[in-house]
Amino acid sequence: MAETPRPPQAGDRLVASSAPPRPHRPARPGGAPVTTWHRIVSALAYAVKVASRVAALTVVLYALFSVFRANPANIWYQFVESLASWLSLGLANLFQLADPRWTTLVNYGLAAIVWLIAGSALAGLIRRAAP
Repeated sequence: MAETPRPPQAGDRLVASSAPPRPHRPARPGGAPVTTWHRIVSALAYAVKVASRVAALTVVLYALFSVFRANPANIWYQFVESLASWLSLGLANLFQLADPRWTTLVNYGLAAIVWLIAGSALAGLIRRAAP
């Protein structure tokens, strides 16, 4: 007589495989619990990354305003221009090209790239510095 199959039990593998079962991996290496300090450090690293991306976005937005000849009398243009001049990291006059629109695009685009790289590197250092 044929044996009737039993219902699955906890811990049963439901897919037939010849590979050995993988051991359980905890959420953090070593199984250490997530502490308040780790949450603070993660939040700080996240804040640094977001701030650097907002700075890069502002600089790129000004470059695009310049390339597409936005109205300089517009209040939004003036606001973004004042922020971008402060966030350009001194790179606003690095290259002097024949077309001033290309000059703005290259110099402010370079500043945006520096913001992205520096923000990601600083956020990574903050995460690694935490015990």
